[in-house]
Amino acid sequence: MKKNTIVLFSLFACISVSAQEVVSTQGGSYSNASANIDFTIGEVVINTATDGTNALTQGFHQTNWNFVGLEDFAPDYQATIFPNPTQDVLNIKTSTFENVTYTLYDAQGKLVMQNILSAEQTPIQVSQLAPGSYSLTLNNATQNLKIFKLVKTH
Repeated sequence: MKKNTIVLFSLFACISVSAQEVVSTQGGSYSNASANIDFTIGEVVINTATDGTNALTQGFHQTNWNFVGLEDFAPDYQATIFPNPTQDVLNIKTSTFENVTYTLYDAQGKLVMQNILSAEQTPIQVSQLAPGSYSLTLNNATQNLKIFKLVKTH
């Protein structure tokens, strides 16, 4: 009986050690008569849907997180890049794209790519780049607007 108990205890210990867990600084749960929602701040966004009145952004918990960052020189200028980490195509999304240039640098500060934004969402082909860390600078004729830190995977 002791041997069975020890084996059973060991099995449960192994299962609980490999279980996924989210460690988050913020989040919450809300419910009403028609819906429930649970969320954590810091989830990776995979889809956004809207019905014109309400918006729902879906995400998932990523167990292997790569740190990325943003230097914000112009807080009024809104821009996002996605996906980050990226593999094939990096998208730059901003409503103010006229006269804005993007510049991509590798981890050593070497200029890799430079061009102007062409639309509210500008795709950049990055599949030919080596895996690693990069910096993407958005600037206009007078100032740096944002510098994004990004990760290129295989």
